[in-house]
Amino acid sequence: MGPCARRDRLYNDAPMKMFAKRTNWNLETNRLSAALAAHRAAGKPLIDLTVSNPTECGFQYDEEAILSALRNPAALKYEPNPRGLRVARDAVVQYYAERGAAVSHDHIFLTTSTSEAYSYVFRTLCNPDDEVLIPEPSYPLFEFLADIQDVRLVRYQLVYDYGWQIDFHALEQAITPRTRGLIVVHPNNPTGHFCKTEEMRKLNEVCAEREIAIIADEVFLDFGLDEKRHPTFAGNSEVLTFTMSGLSKICGLPQMKAAWLIVDGPEPLKAQALERLEVIADTYLSMNAPIQWAMPALLRQRRGFQEQLLWRVRANLAELDKQLAAQESCNRLEVEAGWNAVVRVPATRSDEELALELLAAKGVYLHPGHFYDFPSRGIVVVSLTTPENQFSIGVRQLLFLLGLGADGG
Repeated sequence: MGPCARRDRLYNDAPMKMFAKRTNWNLETNRLSAALAAHRAAGKPLIDLTVSNPTECGFQYDEEAILSALRNPAALKYEPNPRGLRVARDAVVQYYAERGAAVSHDHIFLTTSTSEAYSYVFRTLCNPDDEVLIPEPSYPLFEFLADIQDVRLVRYQLVYDYGWQIDFHALEQAITPRTRGLIVVHPNNPTGHFCKTEEMRKLNEVCAEREIAIIADEVFLDFGLDEKRHPTFAGNSEVLTFTMSGLSKICGLPQMKAAWLIVDGPEPLKAQALERLEVIADTYLSMNAPIQWAMPALLRQRRGFQEQLLWRVRANLAELDKQLAAQESCNRLEVEAGWNAVVRVPATRSDEELALELLAAKGVYLHPGHFYDFPSRGIVVVSLTTPENQFSIGVRQLLFLLGLGADGG
C-alpha cells in the first residue's frame, strides 16, 4: 500500500500501551483507496491515471545488460564499507560529471532508497521533535518518514502565478529555533517545477544565516521537458547540503533498491556531517554487493529508459492540452519536469468526491489534489506515464463526467 492510500489516516486517540506513539496511526483505508480495492476485486476494467511504477508502464529495458550486470563474480566477496563500494560511488561521480557537476566519491553514501537517505539525514540533524521545513504541495511520503524518525514537519508554501515559486516570506515565518533542515524537491513532485537559480541563491542565504541544512531531493532531475540541463544542488558549498537521488526514477529501476546521498557545504560542518553519517551507515551496511557492482552498468542504461519516458510524457501532455483546449472550465498548471500534471477543475464538489464518482461511473482512477496537500479544492493530479491510449480515454472520461466533452467510450 502506497502513501496515498494512507493519506487520510488519523492518529488513534487511545494507543495500546505496548506500542510506540510514533506508530499510533489509524490503519483504516481511506474511502478512495477502499473504492479502488473493491473495483479491482470485482474484476472491473480500470484506467489508472496515477501509475508511477515504470516497470508496469510498458517501457522496454535491455534485459541482457541488466541481468548480466547482476552476475559479477566480485559480488561473492564481502567488502563492508559504510560509504559503499568505490566502484559504485565512482559511477555516481561520473553521472554528475556528465551533468557538469564535480562530486567527490568521499562525499557519497550509498543507500537502498532515498527514504533511507532521508532517515540518515534526519538522524544526523534532528533530536526528537526538532523541525524540518517541507514544501506544500508535495509528496505525502514525507509525513511517514518524519513520524518514524520523531521529526516534526513544518510546511512552507509554493505559490502559483503563471508558474510555481517559493513563498520566501512564508518560509521565513515558518522557521523556529527548532528548525534543523529545509527540504527542497528539485523538481517538485507533483507540480513539476524546478528551483530557479535565484531561489537557490536565496535558500542559501536564508539557511546560512540561520544555520539550517538544505536537503535536496533530485530524483526527477533528469526529466526536464525543455531539454535543458538544470543545475543540481550537489556541490553546493554555501551551506550544509544533503543531495539525494537513485536508480528508481533515473533508470526506471525501483526494484534494484539503489540510491545515494551526497554531502556538501562549508568546513567544518561538512566534515562533521560526514563523520556522523559514517557511523550511522556503518551501523546498517544496508547496500548489497551485487547491486553495488552493477551500478555502473545500470546507470549506463538510463538514457534508453529516459528517452522512452520523456517521449510518453510529452505525448500525453500534448494530448491533455488538446482536450483541454476544447473547453474553458478546466486548465492545467505549468509543468517543467517530472511525471505528473496538475489540472484545475470546477470546484463543484470535493476533489475526493470527484475521484470517487469518476472511478464508480467510468472506471478511471486519479489522485485528488488534497493527497498532495493542495490548499484548495478543484485540483486533480494525473500521471503522464500512463500508456497513451489509456491516458487519452481517461482524460476524455474526466471531461465528460464534468459535462465538458463527449463520452470517451
